Parts: sequence; C-alpha cells; structure tokens
Amino acid sequence: MSTLNQPVRVLVVGCGNMGASHATAYYTTEGFEICGIVSTGKSKEVLNEKLGGGYPLYSDYAEALKATQPDAVCISTYPDTHEAFAVMAFEHGCHVFIEKPIADTVEGAKRVVAAAVKANKKLVVGYILRHHPSWEKFVELAQTLGKPLVMRMNLNQQSHGYMWDVHRNLMKSLSPIVDCGVHYIDVMCQMTRSKPVWVSAIGARMTEEIPAGNYNYGQLQIRFEDGSVGWYEAGWGPMMSETAFFVKDVVGPKGCVSIVAKEAGGSGKSDNVDAHTKTESLRLHHADLDANNNFVKEDEWINLTDEPNHQELCNREQRYFLKAITENVDLIDHMADAVNSLQIAFACDESVRSGEVVRL
Repeated sequence: MSTLNQPVRVLVVGCGNMGASHATAYYTTEGFEICGIVSTGKSKEVLNEKLGGGYPLYSDYAEALKATQPDAVCISTYPDTHEAFAVMAFEHGCHVFIEKPIADTVEGAKRVVAAAVKANKKLVVGYILRHHPSWEKFVELAQTLGKPLVMRMNLNQQSHGYMWDVHRNLMKSLSPIVDCGVHYIDVMCQMTRSKPVWVSAIGARMTEEIPAGNYNYGQLQIRFEDGSVGWYEAGWGPMMSETAFFVKDVVGPKGCVSIVAKEAGGSGKSDNVDAHTKTESLRLHHADLDANNNFVKEDEWINLTDEPNHQELCNREQRYFLKAITENVDLIDHMADAVNSLQIAFACDESVRSGEVVRL
C-alpha cells in the first residue's frame, strides 16, 4: 500500500474501450502507478504493449488483487461483474473507480455503496459527462430557463465491426436505455433538481443476435415532481438510422438551449466514442417577444474553447479520483446520484417489459 507522497498503486481490470482509456490516464497522470492489468482475453497484452510493456498481467481478478495489493482498483469490465469485483476490492481495503453502471441491479448498486462506506474507501462512478465543461455549461444554462423543463435527448448508434461486438456483449446483461440512459437521466436530474415521480418506456428487439426477451432499441419518458418532463432514446446495431441520432435539447418557459454538434453529429459518427461527448457549440434561444410578437434577442452561440476529447475526459475523471483519495473528498452525494439514476433506468426497463407506467 502507498504512503503519503507516494503514488496510488492501481490495478486495472478490463482493457476494452474504457479500460484502455483509464489505463492511459493512470500512465500519464502523476500520482498514479499501474501495478497490474487484468482481463480474461488478449486485450491485456495489447494494452500492456501500448503502455510500453513491463506490467504484471493476470487473467484472474482475485489472484491479481492478492498478488499486487493495490491501493485502488479500476473496474471497466462488463456490468454483470461490477458488483462482485467492487465489493471484493473494498474488502481488500482498496479505493474503487468503476465504470457506470455500478451494478446490474439496484440492490447490487446499494450493496456496492454500503461496502464503500463500511471500508471507508472512495467510490467514484464513471459519469464522464460530469467532467465536460460544455455539458456542465449545458446544465447551468438549462437551470436559467424557468420551470417546467422539457428535456429531449438521444444517442442512437449504428454500430458495426468491433462496436457491434461490444454492444452485443453488453446486451447480455443490460439494455441500451439502462447502460447509456443512466448518463442522460443523471443530466436530467441535475437540470431539474427535482424528484422523478413516474416513468414510461417502450422497446423493440430488431435482431436475433441478442438473447430472447432483450431489446436493442428503447425510448423512455420521465415526469418530475416540478412538472418537468424528459425523453431519451437509445438504439444499438447495424440497422439503426443515423438521421437525428444526436439530439440534446432543453426547453423552458424562458427559451431553450441545445447542443449543436455539426461535426460529431455527421454521417458515420454514431458509434464513435469521441463523437458521443463532443459538443462543439451551445445555442441559447430567448423566448422574449416585443409588442409585435417578434423576438427581442437574437440566439446566442456559446463556443467553449475547452473542448476535451474522450481521452482527456478520462484523464479528468482520474484526476478527480486522485483528488477524492488524496484530499478525502466527501462522495456521499456522488454515490447517491449514481444509485438514483440507475434506479430510474431500471424502472424504465421494467416499463418496457410490463407495458405499464412505473411510479417511483
């Protein structure tokens, strides 16, 4: 275990898209030191080579924990392993960074949070949009539009090649509106700062390549206590349309604010992870009218110069994780928000399967 002024020794578990990005962040961030890399397949060798080689490699997570005795564990495996891996890490006295969702059930997520509190260790969940300056500004501007808010968001992905493999594997345990939806439900909760009261959702299974009973397209609706409403849709697969796959829009009595991503919203970008977080411009529209019902103000275009790419966002997430550990940041609200957004997402999943409105 590290001591004061020594780097935080981190065990990287899972070496796919996100695991590799987080490992790169540890490699380039002063204050972290990778002590081992874990995956069941060949991805650990690929990642090890990318990082210059020399890191101990493991196929078995329990064995890696015992051998490396890390200070922290980064979990970027498929969601059905998250709960068990996180609890095991806390039992070994480790801090945990975990990709969303915390677990593949709400009760599992609560058990992970309880294990973090019991061990008195930090749990940071990978809500990447919380670290993006333009998304932070998007939330801030939404809160100036009055109430109720109408929130319209989607992220459909015309996945093929490697990404279709990733999505098919994800759908063995979670639907797109749970896996992806937790991000945008979290954003809606930040925008309204109100309690969701009911959800309704629909879904469709458009491929035989996923387990029976699962679906690769879903759309959810949420009503909040303050009268605000929001919808989000997510579809994965080679059949998905790239028309209007990137909608990020909030309307209030005083006007609206939209993310306008001309490049990231272009053809061929729907399954590109860099495009998913790219904002490029925010367009703020004011609803004020004069005596002739003409708009008083022109729309404002807000172009933030700080436009981090996907890797830089991962770097920022890990700097936050380091700060949480070294400065003993209180993460009670962070953990509660992660459980809350997952609970709402699973209620939406229940609505798809039952065909009924689910009251929260």
